[in-house]
Amino acid sequence: MKALLLASTVIVAATAVGLADGLYWVVGNHATNTCDIVTSNPIVDENIWFADGPYNSADDAKLARSTIRECPKDQPPADDAK
Repeated sequence: MKALLLASTVIVAATAVGLADGLYWVVGNHATNTCDIVTSNPIVDENIWFADGPYNSADDAKLARSTIRECPKDQPPADDAK
């Protein structure tokens, strides 16, 4: 029974890590005064004032960025995820 529980826990953990690939977040960056799209879960600190996501595609993140009030409206639409 313990072996089954351990195996189930390992499978669930591995699946969660595998599903995290290909996700995008929108972060507000104080240092550059922009809203960036990143591919790793951000840590909010003194330079990053908010983080929103995750989104399943870069297009979804770009759409979300365009609706966030704090993001500059003149931000270039074609920047790539970092």
